[in-house]
Amino acid sequence: MTAEPVKAAHQWPVPPQDGYTVDDLFTLPGLPPHTELIDGSLVFVSPQRRFHARMIDLLVTGLSRSAPSDVEVEREMTVILDRRNGPEPDVLVVRAEAATDLEQTRFQANDLLLAVEVVSPDSEARDRDSKPQKYAAAGIPNFWLVEVAGSDRHPVVRVYELDSLSKSYKLTGIHHDRLKISVPFTIDLDITLDALKRRA
Repeated sequence: MTAEPVKAAHQWPVPPQDGYTVDDLFTLPGLPPHTELIDGSLVFVSPQRRFHARMIDLLVTGLSRSAPSDVEVEREMTVILDRRNGPEPDVLVVRAEAATDLEQTRFQANDLLLAVEVVSPDSEARDRDSKPQKYAAAGIPNFWLVEVAGSDRHPVVRVYELDSLSKSYKLTGIHHDRLKISVPFTIDLDITLDALKRRA
């Protein structure tokens, strides 16, 4: 009796010599959900922790409540920065006219007013270093970095604004309990650990 050949569970795509492009990101079959394109390489995300999902929910809900009519709040949508970069911020604030229909899968960098990254263990370097640099270079005016801090693991939101001359972000505030700012619009949001737990 001859044994059946073992088939691989999944066939991984072989990258082209010069790396992938954003066109590949949207046409390659079988990519896992939330795949990003960073510097021509596909980046797959690990299963997310509850903090990550709850924080995104808290921000999307809070921002949506206070957003003016000329903006939309979105979650986990690809942003085309250039031909070789299509990251997926955890939360996005976009100009309302850029949200064209419910079949939409991406936004252009100039559609965004704010990109938010909630740091996960597998994405720390990308979220803290590479993505903010790329968002700034693409001219996205505001960036937030959300992390956990302290022994109680409470949320911290670092708020950055773009310096258009240097094309880099400048820290404008670190928020532990309440996120109260006026840019990109007036926001007053409870970001305590209790508020996060209430999302349950």
